[in-house]
Amino acid sequence: MKNLTDLEIKEALIRGDEEVTKEFFFKKCKGLFINVIHRVFKYEVDYSEFVNELYIHLMADDARRLRSFVGRSSIYTWLETVATFYFYNRKNHGRVIDNNSSMPLYVKPQSDTGSTERKNDAHIDVEALLAELPNQRYAYVLRRLIIEEAKPEAVADEMNIEVSNLYNIKKRALASITRLALEKR
Repeated sequence: MKNLTDLEIKEALIRGDEEVTKEFFFKKCKGLFINVIHRVFKYEVDYSEFVNELYIHLMADDARRLRSFVGRSSIYTWLETVATFYFYNRKNHGRVIDNNSSMPLYVKPQSDTGSTERKNDAHIDVEALLAELPNQRYAYVLRRLIIEEAKPEAVADEMNIEVSNLYNIKKRALASITRLALEKR
């Protein structure tokens, strides 16, 4: 990403250039985004969730918002303004990410065919994986929804988020625990 102009960065993001996107959002903008998080939220917000939500916002409608950047200011100043207004608006309306999924958060198995011993072993393995997840918010969501079979509405209430956001957190949590389990093979 060396020596790219702001407009070149914009075009690379629109094209979906993975290298530029990662470096821009997770290195170049990290300090800026942390400042926005502290300014907007009075509680801990996962940096990756923040970036994912902002990225979805910028890229919606064929990257309509990102395309609106014309270079009258630096891309960093523009992005700080966009992020601040977007997250204040979302926070004030009690929403985090729209739910585009109709997939249920958890589908209870139809039959109970495993032995008690295998269930106990599986439970111990799952708890060990949950304990190793780098994001304990993900572990909490998986534990409450799947192991404890809590209602999504109750979990969302406990976390002070919308149920729709729970779908997104759960999706990322399952991806994270799957990666962790595959690494342990």
